[in-house]
Amino acid sequence: MRSGWLHNVGFIDSLKNERVLVIGAGVTGSSVMRFLESRGAKTQLVDEKEISGATTDFAKIDLQNFVLAVVSPGWKLDHPWVERIRSAGIELISEIDLAWRVKSELNPAQQWIALTGTNGKTTTVQMTEAMLLRSGIRARACGNVGDPVIDLVTDKEIDILVLELSSFQLSWSKEARFKASGILNIADDHIDWHGSFESYTEAKLSISKMSELLIANIDDETLATKLASIHSRLITYTLDTPKPHQIGLVENLVVDRAFVSGDAEVLFELDQVKPAVPHNVSNAMAAAGLARSVGADAGSISGAISEFRLDHHRLEVILEKDGVVWIDDSKATNPHAALAALRSQLRSVWIAGGLAKGASMDQLIKDGASRIKFAILIGTDARLIEDALREHAPLVEYQIIDQSLKGRELMLEVVRVARSKALPGESVLLAPACASMDQFKNYGERGDLFASAVKELVDGK
Repeated sequence: MRSGWLHNVGFIDSLKNERVLVIGAGVTGSSVMRFLESRGAKTQLVDEKEISGATTDFAKIDLQNFVLAVVSPGWKLDHPWVERIRSAGIELISEIDLAWRVKSELNPAQQWIALTGTNGKTTTVQMTEAMLLRSGIRARACGNVGDPVIDLVTDKEIDILVLELSSFQLSWSKEARFKASGILNIADDHIDWHGSFESYTEAKLSISKMSELLIANIDDETLATKLASIHSRLITYTLDTPKPHQIGLVENLVVDRAFVSGDAEVLFELDQVKPAVPHNVSNAMAAAGLARSVGADAGSISGAISEFRLDHHRLEVILEKDGVVWIDDSKATNPHAALAALRSQLRSVWIAGGLAKGASMDQLIKDGASRIKFAILIGTDARLIEDALREHAPLVEYQIIDQSLKGRELMLEVVRVARSKALPGESVLLAPACASMDQFKNYGERGDLFASAVKELVDGK
């Protein structure tokens, strides 16, 4: 990088006619490239995959020509390309930090709030957005859901961005500052990327260092043990009776004792949350806390919760027939999410498996065994779940589906087996505890093909 670059000019103006390296040609990288080019920068897009417009032969790139590199989430901190960029003395930042610099210069009135956690992030930021919009606050959910942040930071019609942030994004980001942020839970996930649960936990907790206020789930055991080390202002929420500075549950009412001038204020009733399963109620409390932190009123929060419905592939009821409920929770891509799904049902024929991403299945089986009537195991890491069942739930019967099957044929076989096992009063629950890319394009296709097979074989449509 040239000596003296950035002196006496704003960051954005300094990019004009300069070369910027964009690492990752996915949705985020493409948005970063479009923004930089709109400001006169000359971009070079690189990716390990063969993607149109991206260079894969990184060794041939002359890094001396670049003043900045912007990395997409998902690239490991010690990736060889990343290490070579750092060795060349090129400043390397995340898309989130790029967006923060842009916001600070071009749209300083816009506020940011953020959320992370192992499970429930998308649901919670969507709830938060709905609460703010109903309060008359112009808000947009973005980041790990919806649009990349860089696409929205210059929009002066948006008062508040609600950022969903993954552990990858947090590992790369240092500069952004949030009016408030939330942490929903911390459980085994992405251990293959982070290297250890401790490193993953540290990434999640790093959001507190960027926040004026942290809103945290005191019911989550891992998170609760870490809160003493948090230095930002702290508010917690719980499914128990709330103390001062908490949001909690009093009989069938969710009550705010944190953002009130008096003793307490009712935010909404339990039966307004659909479905009113514990983890979804907890997510609604987190959303209410984030919304309250930037001025949402109780009436608007209540109205938004009454109208809110979970996203596609989140405890989605596909069919109820002959006393059996068929449920798609394909978005349960880790053990923590799968356990929440199992606990939402009394007795299930459970469909699980795929790519475990380094996560252990032991605690899931220990805690969820009483809810499993029969397990149907699929995918690369089916044997991992089988081992946990044998050790911790030896009385639970299971079947491993032929791993050569993929896509539609796999799900047709899964549904045939499930149909033969489920009895009236039970559910068939797709909550895989694993990622999907070994046998499907993504979790969405996995859920869609499950629903299609159910309708074909069970409903006859």
